[in-house]
Amino acid sequence: MSGSRLRVSEIFYSLQGEGRRMGLPTVFVRLTGCPLRCGYCDTSYAFQGGEWLGLEAILAAVAAHPTKHVCVTGGEPLAQKACPELLAALCDAGCDVALETSGALDIGPVDARVARIVDVKTPGSGEVDKNRWANLDLLGARDEVKFVLVDEADYRWAAKVQAEFRLAERCEVLFSPAHKTLPARDLAEWILRDGLPVRMQIQLHKFLWGEEPGR
Repeated sequence: MSGSRLRVSEIFYSLQGEGRRMGLPTVFVRLTGCPLRCGYCDTSYAFQGGEWLGLEAILAAVAAHPTKHVCVTGGEPLAQKACPELLAALCDAGCDVALETSGALDIGPVDARVARIVDVKTPGSGEVDKNRWANLDLLGARDEVKFVLVDEADYRWAAKVQAEFRLAERCEVLFSPAHKTLPARDLAEWILRDGLPVRMQIQLHKFLWGEEPGR
């Protein structure tokens, strides 16, 4: 196996809190570092620190848990050059692998076996100028695209983007209320009112464990 190393913030076992795999026991590999600073970020502790680990050590830590579902997240995992290599190694080990990415970096090098959950940053995030729009052309049926919404203006913007790029014809489209900013019920009412072809989600892990890191 390659001698590549990655800086890892944490590896933990929990329930997937979002998206198509919500509720499934999952091992999370959270990589350190992120070039974005979204106003609603809840993992700023992963911007710095962490521990350098080789691929074998990461795969061994993942294999210690009783599931094949693995989510590589951050921070922004693709900010580390060896991330695509890690994703491929996890797939080779028989894992069902998902990648959570901000959408600011090229998802093209990611192994085709990986389900890519790609954020589209809204104006309310403060990082809308970081969107790599070319990523949307790469999405397929295994992938998901996620909008975290701060307010109704974000909702209207996201609905327009979803329609313009015809995202629901490509993959699962997720609308998520920013924690502590947008009431989930308001978002639900807007989606029902407008009949959008999207899946609303709330963060299951926040409901179960609040702000506790590593859950």
